[in-house]
Amino acid sequence: MSTPIDLTALKTRQMAAWASGDYAVIGTTLQIVGEQLAEACDLLCDEQVLDVAAGNGNATLAAARRGCRVVSTDYVAALLERGEDRARAERLNVTFQVADAEALPFADASFDAVLSTFGVMFAPDQDKAASELARVCRPGGRIGLANWTPEGFVGQMFKTLGRHMPPPPGAQPPSQWGTEAWLHKHFDERDFLVQVTRRTFNFRYRSAEHFIDTFRSWYGPIHKAFAALPPDGAKALEDDLTELLNRLNRAGDRSMVVPSEYLEVVITRR
Repeated sequence: MSTPIDLTALKTRQMAAWASGDYAVIGTTLQIVGEQLAEACDLLCDEQVLDVAAGNGNATLAAARRGCRVVSTDYVAALLERGEDRARAERLNVTFQVADAEALPFADASFDAVLSTFGVMFAPDQDKAASELARVCRPGGRIGLANWTPEGFVGQMFKTLGRHMPPPPGAQPPSQWGTEAWLHKHFDERDFLVQVTRRTFNFRYRSAEHFIDTFRSWYGPIHKAFAALPPDGAKALEDDLTELLNRLNRAGDRSMVVPSEYLEVVITRR
C-alpha cells in the first residue's frame, strides 16, 4: 500500500520554492495572458473580482484596469508586495491579502469573478483548490483560469525538471489543470459550464542560454532545483533544458521564440 502524501510538507516546500528567486521578473512577461483572460471573462466595471495565487498580479491589474473591485491573494507575501508596487504605480485601487488557495478566507458566493493565471494549478491539494474556487463564486459568476497544458512547452519543462528532481510520490502534476477532462470532472458536477480555448504564449529570449540563465536566477522551481543539484546534476539539467528549448525554438539562429500552449478557461456558475 502506498504511503499517503504529506500535503502540508509539500506546500511548505512549494512556498519556499516560489519565495526564492524573484518570480516577478518572469511574471511581468506574461501580462498579456491576464489581459486576454479578463476579456474572455467579459469583466464589468464595479464587479467584485478575486485573483487566486495571484503572484505579482497580472490578472489583478487586468481586472483593476477594467474598473473592477479586486482582491489579490497569494500565500507568498513577497509576491503580493510586487503586485502592490505595480498597482500603486498605475494608481489602481486593489486590496492585497495573504491567503491560501486551498482555504480562501471569504464567504460563499462572494465574488462575481474568480481568476487565476498559472497560479492555482500549482496548489498541492487540487481537489480542495477547485472546491474553493467554486465555493466563493456567486451564481451567474465566472471562474477564469489560464493553465499550462501537459503537452505544451512549460508542461514539458516541468517533466524535464521532474526527471532530475522527482516530486514526492503521489504528488499530482499541476498540468492536470491544463486538461479538459480534469476541468470537466471537477466543475461539471458542481453545475458549472466549462468553456475552453487553446492559446499560445511565446517565450521570447535571446537564446536558450539566456532563457536558462534568467529562469535559473529568478524562477523559483528552477532556481531551487539548480541550487539543490550537485554540479554534474546541474549540468545534466541544463543540457536537457537546452535541448528542449532548441528543439521548440521557431526563430532559428536569430533569437529564441518558444511557443507554449495553455488553456484559457471560463467556467460559469449556473
